[in-house]
Amino acid sequence: MRHTCRGTINLATANITVEDSCNFIISNGGAQTYHLKASSEVERQRWVTALELAKAKAVKMLAESDESGDEESVSQTDKTELQNTLRTLSSKVEDLSTCNDLIAKHGTALQRSLSELESLRLPAESNEKIKQVNERATLFRITSNAMINACRDFLTLAQTHSKKWQKSLQYERDQRIRLEETLEQLAKQHNHLERAFRGATVLPAHPSGSAGPGKDQCCSGKGDMSDEDDENEFFDAPEIITMPENLGHKRTGSNISGASSDISLDEQYKHQLEETKKEKRTKIPYKPNYSLNLWSIMKNCIGKELSKIPMPVNFNEPLSMLQRLTEDLEYHELLDRAAKCENSLEQLCYVAAFTVSSYSTTVSRTSKPFNPLLGETFELDRLEENGFRSICEQVSHHPPAAAHHAESKNGWTLRQEIKITSKFRGKYLSIMPLGTIHCIFKETGHHYTWKKVTTTVHNIIVGKLWIDQSGEIDIINHKTGDKCNLKFVPYSYFSRDVARKVTGEVTDPSGKVHFILLGTWDEKMDCFKVQPVAGENGGDARQRSCEAEESRVMLWKRNPLPKNAEYMYYFSELALTLNAWEAGTAPTDSRLRPDQRLMENGRWDEANAEKQRLEEKQRLSRKKREAEAVKATEDGTPYDPYKALWFKREKDPITKELTHTYRGGYWECKEKQEWTACPDIF
Repeated sequence: MRHTCRGTINLATANITVEDSCNFIISNGGAQTYHLKASSEVERQRWVTALELAKAKAVKMLAESDESGDEESVSQTDKTELQNTLRTLSSKVEDLSTCNDLIAKHGTALQRSLSELESLRLPAESNEKIKQVNERATLFRITSNAMINACRDFLTLAQTHSKKWQKSLQYERDQRIRLEETLEQLAKQHNHLERAFRGATVLPAHPSGSAGPGKDQCCSGKGDMSDEDDENEFFDAPEIITMPENLGHKRTGSNISGASSDISLDEQYKHQLEETKKEKRTKIPYKPNYSLNLWSIMKNCIGKELSKIPMPVNFNEPLSMLQRLTEDLEYHELLDRAAKCENSLEQLCYVAAFTVSSYSTTVSRTSKPFNPLLGETFELDRLEENGFRSICEQVSHHPPAAAHHAESKNGWTLRQEIKITSKFRGKYLSIMPLGTIHCIFKETGHHYTWKKVTTTVHNIIVGKLWIDQSGEIDIINHKTGDKCNLKFVPYSYFSRDVARKVTGEVTDPSGKVHFILLGTWDEKMDCFKVQPVAGENGGDARQRSCEAEESRVMLWKRNPLPKNAEYMYYFSELALTLNAWEAGTAPTDSRLRPDQRLMENGRWDEANAEKQRLEEKQRLSRKKREAEAVKATEDGTPYDPYKALWFKREKDPITKELTHTYRGGYWECKEKQEWTACPDIF
């Protein structure tokens, strides 16, 4: 394993001692100690001598720096800028001095005139007024002189301390650069160690006696080179841990033969059609062990909107945002059960469980989906198997927005338009979905709406990535007035609560609680019926959930992940099928997106090149539309802006928001295979 930096010791304050003929020790007084070993006594003495000389030089440089700190050189640009500033200040002070001379001259003339007025025979009241004006003119002249003197003092002070200020500014700049370099180095080291650990965990177990205990002790003892605690002693001769080169899935990239790369993606996957009709796929190619330094890209993205920053596919998973949106339907059976409920409050419990279940797929999914191209679509037809079908379309690119419509023959319709905004805050990434989700039950006419909570990805720079959900969701039945309030409790290191906890209350229009919901967004949700009990004053008091254990009903439980999911981006069973090739889909379907398909097959170099081509094509299309709009404005002719193909923008009667709703026609076009209206985006 390649050695990495284990820390630093200031030579000016270091203690260098000889331990024996080949070993010597460097320490800084107790916080850090390094044991170093030379190959021979002669080499050890050469190292000790060189270090002592370097220490003496460091001590001398430190003393000189303290004595003549003000004389440290700065860049010529900074010197010029400082001199220009001082020259400007000096010029302004000269202007103020000129003004002061004029004020003094006119003030003297004013006082002379006032004195002449006093000598005239004027009423007593006039003499008093003239004296007051004379005194005020004198005070004004004194004040202006004081202001000029203060300006001169400021200029003198600026000239005296300018070098110190420049030195402090340069120091802050150097500190910032060092901090960036340190963070980048930490990210590289962590990435390297994580890959080495992943490689070690997939090694087959050695038969007994094939490996001695010495190596195991090296890995678990002082030789583990942990940087967690600075008080550990580091030894320079640990056993070298060798890692096999062929671990996991081998990435195929630019080394693919020309013959194989000429085969079109459609032809490559058409042979899977018959198998897809009979049985859904249960696995995809394993994720390649291909590393990339995240910090080198993210350090320039702090505070920016990530949807506008081009990212390599190394940070993606082989699904688009439209497919991730369709994953909300993984537990569609909850809506099937809700459609059968006669009680609206019980129905609301199942809708709430469905809302929570949509986050269960995110617990380990730290890779980002592909940003859909404008006009990109994704269909999921499960009408025969599960009784529903769904269509998504990317209706806006900046800001990115996707419209989704799903309908079931079991009596429910789900529609939503979600705009994704995200901000990188340095240590974490916040993802804020904006938009309202609607669920309508045909038989009862119950219309529910709710919004999504904020998703946060932690440890962006250093550490293992992990995801948390936080915020509140209000699910409202607009027909009955029933309401469910769900609280997603953010993770806290100091909290004793179970992680990823979700609590909720189902209330009627009067605010009376009928059900309590409790669970976690990554595992399950339970429901407790609240029974009224007699209160202290003869009224009704709400029974606590712990007292109604017998009324517990498990609304939802997460399905286990497929075997080897950790090598397949932690995809669920549904997610594994979403990108499988299907016949008859629209030419804009996400399954036909070439960069996404190449990435799924492990051909990441080609996928990155293809991704750049698609993004450039999209930029050219946008510029063309903008040019047409400008020309239409100049000519005074009407211009129709971009409109989605399968969705129309209109005012929602419930929320009063402008949103995209399904206009119909997709499934009819699929039946006829009439796709002439579809844009060429791939």
